[in-house]
Amino acid sequence: MNKKLGKVKVLVVEDSKVAIKAISGYLEDIGVHPLVAESGQAAVELYRRERPDIVLLDIILPDVDGYDVARQIRKLQGKDDWTAIIFLTVMSKDEDLARGIEVGGDDYLMKPVGRVVVQAKVSAMYRLVRMQRALVKVTEQLNEANQELQRLSMTDGLTGIANRRLFDDLLVREWRRCARIGKPMSVVLLDVDYFKKYNDRYGHQAGDDCLKVVAREVAAAAPRAGDLAARYGGEEFVLVLGETDEGGARWVAERICRHVLGLKMMHEDSPHDYVTVSCGVCSVLPSDSLAVDKLVKTADKALYLAKERGRNGVAYLGYGQGS
Repeated sequence: MNKKLGKVKVLVVEDSKVAIKAISGYLEDIGVHPLVAESGQAAVELYRRERPDIVLLDIILPDVDGYDVARQIRKLQGKDDWTAIIFLTVMSKDEDLARGIEVGGDDYLMKPVGRVVVQAKVSAMYRLVRMQRALVKVTEQLNEANQELQRLSMTDGLTGIANRRLFDDLLVREWRRCARIGKPMSVVLLDVDYFKKYNDRYGHQAGDDCLKVVAREVAAAAPRAGDLAARYGGEEFVLVLGETDEGGARWVAERICRHVLGLKMMHEDSPHDYVTVSCGVCSVLPSDSLAVDKLVKTADKALYLAKERGRNGVAYLGYGQGS
């Protein structure tokens, strides 16, 4: 066999110096410089350090048998790792072969081994190793792609923050969590004041840019793990604030109003001269006897109340008020 395997790592575990010399010679003929261990413990340590692709493993060793070595190697492997183990043995009984497979062996070579068979087995096993590693790589790439698709499916394409789908999902989970720990939660609904007039005067590209800027301010107001900033639809945004009462939610909403106004984005068709937002706030102590959708509906009514009061401000309604 003339084919060179190059960088493949092969660990030869054998206590016979004659056998080591013969097998090493067979491997060197195909470009493999073998790692050699003459005991089971040395083999495990060498495997731990070098992580070979293939192990040629004698079953009868001076300290522990090859079955135990194979078992230890399999325990050292990672979830997506695989090293081919080929047992070298003089035992040919079915139960011996079955035991080898049970502890993690992949193939057998009957001793004494010959050049052609050793080289053919190692070449074949290396092909399997490469195929398995290629499969792991493809699987990892698919997982990454699926995660990215999942992320994109939960992200608003324009603003980069969470979308309505993620909001709906997290709202229910946060409701259940706060109910379980006996803590209040709040929702802040807000929208950009006179946004249609802004679009009409400055154009849709400027409108998109405006929404991106507002989204950044909304996202900055929800820094905790239990909070969520999402685009609710059009020029509307929503905040879910876990473990937050009325006072905390009002503070967050008022901060957003101040910060957006402080950006001084010109809006000639607004009585405030600049881009502003209106916020509706509702807080509740969740429980099984209450409905999560009423929390959002009440915040929505509070938002309309803020608009009726002149916009660029915050209105609060208690859970279920305004219905």
